[in-house]
Amino acid sequence: MNLPDRPAHGPAPVDHRAEIKVETGRLVAALENADLTTPVPSCPGWTLADLVKHVGSVQRWFSALLHARIQEPPRSREVDLRLPGRHADYADWLAESATVAEDAFAATDPDQPMWAWGVDQHARFWARRMLFETLLHRADADLALGLPPTIDRPSAVDGIDEFLVNLPFATFFAPKVANLRGPGSTIRFRATDGNGDGDWVVRLRPDGFGLDTTLVPAHPADATVQGTASDLLLLVYGRRLHHDEELFALDGDKDLLTLWFANSAF
Repeated sequence: MNLPDRPAHGPAPVDHRAEIKVETGRLVAALENADLTTPVPSCPGWTLADLVKHVGSVQRWFSALLHARIQEPPRSREVDLRLPGRHADYADWLAESATVAEDAFAATDPDQPMWAWGVDQHARFWARRMLFETLLHRADADLALGLPPTIDRPSAVDGIDEFLVNLPFATFFAPKVANLRGPGSTIRFRATDGNGDGDWVVRLRPDGFGLDTTLVPAHPADATVQGTASDLLLLVYGRRLHHDEELFALDGDKDLLTLWFANSAF
C-alpha cells in the first residue's frame, strides 16, 4: 500500500511525494513568461534562474541519495543535473526534475532506514525536506514576481513542524543556530486559523533547544507569536518580518524573540 510519508512528530500527515509534484507545477506556472534574470529579494544575490537551478538540483541530488540508500553523510554533492544551456528551457527541466524525484520515491520505501541530517533517519525525511525546499522557493519566486504566496494550510502546518523539529540539527549549514540558548525560556508559535493543530513550543536551554511537548496550550510561554499557518511558515523561514503588526500578534519577552529571529532563519 502506498501510504503518505509520516513524520515522526507533529500534525496530520501530508503526502510529501505528491505535493512535490504539485508545488513544482506551481513554480513552473509562475515562471511562464517571466524574465529569469529577475532578482529574488528573499534570496539575496539570486535571480529566478538561480532559484530554478537550485530547486531542480536539490530534487535531483536528493533523488540520487534515495537511490543510493545512503547510510552516512554524503562526501559529494555532484550529480548529473542535465541542466539546459538556455534559460528558455529551465521550466521544462524543472518539471522533469520533479519526475526524477517521483521515480526515486516509487523505488524507495519511505520507512527505509537512511542517514539524514535531521531527526528522522528514514527515507521519508528526504521527501519531506524536498517538499519544503520546493514550496519555500516557489514562494520566493512569487514574491520576486509581485505575486502573493499562497500556501495550503496542511502543508504550512507540516512545514512549520518540519522546520522546528530539524532546526537544532542545522548548525553545520546555519551556524547562527548555535546561539539559540537560554535558561529554559519558551517561545510559542500558534496558528490562528484551523482547528487547533498549529501550536508549537520551543524551549531554549543552556545546552541547546528543541520542541517541548509538555507545555499545554493553556500554559503561557515566555513569548508568543501568533499568525496564520501560511504566514508563520514564511516567518520562521525569514520571508516575513516578525514585527509586522498586520500579520502577527507578539506577546511576552521581546528580547527573546529578537534572539530567535536573529539566529534561526535559513
